[in-house]
Amino acid sequence: MKLYEYAIRRTLLLVPVLIGVTILTFYLSRIVLNPLGAYVTERTPPELIPAIEKKLGLDKPFYVQYAYYLRDLITMDWGWSKVAHMPVLEALMYRFPATVELAVTAFLITIALGIPLGILSALKNNTLIDHIIRIIALTGISIPVFWLGLTLQYTFSYWLKTNGLPSLPSSGRVDPVLLQAHPVNRITGLMILDSLIQGNFIVALDAISHIILPSITLAFLNIGVVTRVARSSMLEVLRQDYITTARAYGLPRRIVIYKYALKNAMIPVATISGLMFGGLLGGAVITETIFAFPGMGQLTVMAITFNDSNTILAFTVLACFIYVFVNLAVDIIYAWLDPRIKY
Repeated sequence: MKLYEYAIRRTLLLVPVLIGVTILTFYLSRIVLNPLGAYVTERTPPELIPAIEKKLGLDKPFYVQYAYYLRDLITMDWGWSKVAHMPVLEALMYRFPATVELAVTAFLITIALGIPLGILSALKNNTLIDHIIRIIALTGISIPVFWLGLTLQYTFSYWLKTNGLPSLPSSGRVDPVLLQAHPVNRITGLMILDSLIQGNFIVALDAISHIILPSITLAFLNIGVVTRVARSSMLEVLRQDYITTARAYGLPRRIVIYKYALKNAMIPVATISGLMFGGLLGGAVITETIFAFPGMGQLTVMAITFNDSNTILAFTVLACFIYVFVNLAVDIIYAWLDPRIKY
């Protein structure tokens, strides 16, 4: 089977997965959540509730409601967001670039630190350097995200500032006063990129300073995962016969490691990194909430607080779809990287 045939087959296999996602989220919307949460408040007269249920189709049998639910998903009619005071799709798309910006920054930090640390740990196996890196990786996996975020806020925002040292912003995406003085037109929604495109370097630097702490918080856990995967993969490759043969031929150690071993060792890392990026795009709920970063995760927490069922479900469906399609891309890339994979 050729690669494009494998890609088509994997894409078709997504159909039952996506149907399963819609069934699960429909069940949540009708059993766990209150489907009227986005339309009914404490001030809503009780006599209006049956009319609202009828308008939303909630008086119909479950299979009819599910058909309406699929129709609304396909037509992008995801209802009204109580917390954003606008259609749910518009609210999510307005905040999606902020989540993308945070996820991409955290991903780049993860790759830039996790892979070199993992390779170095494997090359220095069972030495002091290896033990230190393994402790760092284990710490990254073990530390709760909320604790790390609060600790970074206290250290780099409050403590440094109170001691008269340069500090980093503890919340937000950009200083609103600075943005008002130096406005940036929304092109892509990515604050740093839009500022650079328009030559507004003052706002770009301020946006970079705002994203440092949340991106490090989000990346720290993933750095530990990537480091451990890269280390174990590199150790396994270094034990392979072709590496032993290359060394027996007298090839320099640098050539053996970087030309022959590294490429094959990166295949599992590419897989875990792709899935990790999909998870980051799904919304870093805790991180965005701690740092008041205006992404989809923060919007979802607000929706949970105010029982905005439409926003909660839309975020859940969108996050699932993103993760599923990123998983598909990772599978195809994995098969392309490794010819040994049987399509």
